[in-house]
Amino acid sequence: MQRFDQDTLAVRAGTERSQFNEHSEAIFLTSSFVFESAAQAAARFSGEEEGNVYSRFTNPTVTAMQQRLAAMEGGEACIATASGMSAILATVMALMNAGEHMVASRGLFGATQQLFGNLLPRFGITADFVPASDLAAYDAAIRPETRIIFVETPSNPLTELVDIKSLAEIAHQRGVKLVVDNCFCTPALQRPLDLGADLVVHSATKYLDGQGRVVAGAVVGSEGDIDEVFKFLRTAGPSLSPFNAWVVLKGLETLRIRMDAQCAAAAELAAWLEGHERVARVFYPGLESHPQHRLAQRQQRSGGAIVSFEVAGEREQAWQVVDHCRLLSITANLGDTRTTITHPASTTHHRIGPEARKEAGIGDGLLRVAVGLESIEDVKEDLARGLALI
Repeated sequence: MQRFDQDTLAVRAGTERSQFNEHSEAIFLTSSFVFESAAQAAARFSGEEEGNVYSRFTNPTVTAMQQRLAAMEGGEACIATASGMSAILATVMALMNAGEHMVASRGLFGATQQLFGNLLPRFGITADFVPASDLAAYDAAIRPETRIIFVETPSNPLTELVDIKSLAEIAHQRGVKLVVDNCFCTPALQRPLDLGADLVVHSATKYLDGQGRVVAGAVVGSEGDIDEVFKFLRTAGPSLSPFNAWVVLKGLETLRIRMDAQCAAAAELAAWLEGHERVARVFYPGLESHPQHRLAQRQQRSGGAIVSFEVAGEREQAWQVVDHCRLLSITANLGDTRTTITHPASTTHHRIGPEARKEAGIGDGLLRVAVGLESIEDVKEDLARGLALI
């Protein structure tokens, strides 16, 4: 079989035309599917015959999106979910039981920290959080009942990196699965499965869609692991709608082009911010000043499109920068063609509490910019307005 480049897979993988032989993928907006006989219905429900049954767990449009993303990530299979958080929940619930334990990187998205630290313990699943880049801390935190290590790399919002290959070796030596949230990089910049990770999760709401149109999630990995996630999704129902799957499917076609442009602009913005007198520190893996710049060069194609920085001041000064933006969208979402800005301590990470934010290094002067496709000069000018008033 011919092996295609990822750019080709992004456009062609998962394409299966209907009887109408359409060029662009069709959207199958139906809740259920009709069987030719009672015997066929029974065979479909039992799994003896492949085919669509009910759109909570089988739909041609969703299947196309799953096949395309799996091909792009280099995975055997993929399951799509209703959101990025439902992808994380489905993964944990599929792989873990009450009384079991996980190790997670400390620098996680706020909702992920809430899920692991506050919600899952009610059902007997516990987590220990360790510094993202401290490999020895992961190893030390593993217990006999540990089942998974969960990391974001780069982390949200400080762009701290995890050495995926080295951590995968530790996990597998201890009989633990490594799950990587690849939201910030996407397969256009990083393929964790190639580096030894067992599963990759996505908030497809972000770069995979790329235009802020839908909420979606996905899990990619081996057929065996994804089958376990599928079993949870089939019954619990955090499913992706066919329409949202189609939107993500089309977004994947332009993923590499968008990411290349956004990453180039982000690198320029990061360098500009690093030289600004009212900026105390810039967090961007593409900068030589980033403590893990060399690791970023090894496991990512570029530094990414997220730039976080600390202003010379606290919350009042950070909010002043935000409030004087006229172009940038003040929203916690990211991965859009429109550049967004947010104050993590009071938005995405406010629920984890001041002590947890302090441990994670998320101060009141921190701002996160997700660079879009506008002129980078216009983005600089928009930020300069507020920075000049500090």
